[in-house]
Amino acid sequence: MDPDRARDFATAWGVPKVYPNLTELLHDVPVDLVHLCTPPASHAPLALQCLDAGVTVLVEKPPTLSLAELDTLAAAARESGAHVATVFQHRFGAGALRLRAMADAGHLGRSLLATCVTQWYRDDAYFDVPWRGRWETEGGGPTMGHGIHQFDLLLSVLGPWETVTAVAARRARRIETEDVSMALVTFADGTVASVVNSVVSPRQTSALRFDYEHATIELEHLYGYRDDDWMVTAAPGHTDVETQWALSRTDATSGHAGQLAAVYDALDAGTPPPVALADTRQTVEFIAALYASAFTGERVHRGQIGSDSPFAQRMNGTGTPWQAVTVR
Repeated sequence: MDPDRARDFATAWGVPKVYPNLTELLHDVPVDLVHLCTPPASHAPLALQCLDAGVTVLVEKPPTLSLAELDTLAAAARESGAHVATVFQHRFGAGALRLRAMADAGHLGRSLLATCVTQWYRDDAYFDVPWRGRWETEGGGPTMGHGIHQFDLLLSVLGPWETVTAVAARRARRIETEDVSMALVTFADGTVASVVNSVVSPRQTSALRFDYEHATIELEHLYGYRDDDWMVTAAPGHTDVETQWALSRTDATSGHAGQLAAVYDALDAGTPPPVALADTRQTVEFIAALYASAFTGERVHRGQIGSDSPFAQRMNGTGTPWQAVTVR
């Protein structure tokens, strides 16, 4: 949108050519991968352009504004043979990889309880950016664009969710969307969890806690975690869990680098890149279910939001319980 900024960026990083739009880029040179870092409302149309050209696309969060858009991308990907992957970088930190491996191997015992908290702070000026705080351009509030990092990690560890009972509210910001939400979640294996999302919390934190039979695994950080941000507390008689966790400690920080490396490795190997649309859909469907529960007052089951549901077409579905505001 700003050619001067694009040229400055290209000069700084040795990029040989600047294009005014994606269409000209795709027609001018062979492209292996497009990484979409644009505002949310542009993700689906730009991703469809890439797929039409047979180009694999990596999409920043939120990948689409709705379940319907995500399913449209899935259909286009099947037709083109190219792939769509979503940036959920916290899945690729060393602690998350270790946790999933130990859980899958049975070292932690049964999963029992979990909590997931994203309590961040965004002031009024943050929402002066025209596309923020609007359903039609951002798709939702902290549930859609902030807490998604943490509860995607939660879902990647605990597997398929089954039901969501939620509330959402607009407590402080003059925006269309919610600025806080809370959900109680049940999982296919019986695990129960709570999920909190906020942009009105002055002491910011991102925290997850997993209570297994043999240990509690905790993480507290803000925008990226290291191994020092994890804490393991073994249940009596299971100190081997703490020993095993410590064996593969690293100084690496979670972030884009880990996921991008995995994506490029997949491209080199000719395999679908992580996180594929099937994984992404579980997270986007969870968001739709949270909003559906919050705005209807009903418990929502996985698979309940069909293609004809208003919550499949847009995250605010049948409408919010709070009074509309005029957004600049």
